[in-house]
Amino acid sequence: MYEWIGAITGNRKALQTMASWSRLIPRPVILLLCRCVGIMLFVAAGKGLRDNILRNMMDMLPDRSRKEIASCRFQFYQNLVITLYEIIIDSHRLSGSEDWRFRVDGEAHLEEALRLGRGAIVYTPHEGNFFYYYWYLCKKYPCLTIATAGSPELRPLYFHFRDMGCDGLDYDSTPPLELVRKLRQHIAANGVVFILGDFYRESFPISRFFGRVTRTPEGAALLAIGDEVPVIPFYGRREKGFVHRLTFEQPLHLYASYQKTQRREATKLLNRFMEQVIRSYPAQWFYWFNAEERWQEDPTAHNSNGNSPGNTQSRTEGKQASHSA
Repeated sequence: MYEWIGAITGNRKALQTMASWSRLIPRPVILLLCRCVGIMLFVAAGKGLRDNILRNMMDMLPDRSRKEIASCRFQFYQNLVITLYEIIIDSHRLSGSEDWRFRVDGEAHLEEALRLGRGAIVYTPHEGNFFYYYWYLCKKYPCLTIATAGSPELRPLYFHFRDMGCDGLDYDSTPPLELVRKLRQHIAANGVVFILGDFYRESFPISRFFGRVTRTPEGAALLAIGDEVPVIPFYGRREKGFVHRLTFEQPLHLYASYQKTQRREATKLLNRFMEQVIRSYPAQWFYWFNAEERWQEDPTAHNSNGNSPGNTQSRTEGKQASHSA
């Protein structure tokens, strides 16, 4: 999947030409072309990748029928193509399109949280066009995010949005202590931090997601509890064509319910929110193509000899947790 994205983003001259020509083509025609390319991508992906996505969806969405999941898989490819078009080409026409492009619910919750003067964390999974949602926040609030520009395929996309005024901290190149310090400084100035909570690294602390053992970042819980920062559960999704629905939910005041030593429990609560979003709009979640890579053996499961197959993992947990943002 990353290779395809890299092939598309690597030819800047061709992208500039496409951006110029796209202004002359009606949006409904472009949408139809994107859907056609999505069908071609679905076919070109090959049986191996298609089956892998199908397995991941069946594993994580057990309440869906095989027919529903097959439809979600097909829509996933189409949404991916439309999103790439938006990010790479149509983003040049973002400014001035807010009124028709974004339909927003509950933004008063974010404004209410900011009136406390302690900043706010907007917490979301990689759902819909998350690049656009971050751009929306950056245009209205002093906003910062944690990104990963380590992938050469995705790096041009991050640089593109940085040039559009959407700056971020690179998780892969910023030392953990410096990362936390900069986030705290931003929050102390009543800023907004946009956190994509389903980001995965093997160095993250042990957690649970979709009932499976995995590793998720605890940065949101660290800031929310330690600095008493409200967390705004948020999700965006493509509603129709190039129109997106953005939903801000009521603030979570985790510091009122959890101690500093309970970051793991607070993170599990946030993970459950992301699960609900992904289950509601499965075709628009980004990570179906490699979701299986994030699962680990359950340290609470025991074999017939009474030994836990996850003991080796659990012994290294404390060491790896220190790298969490």
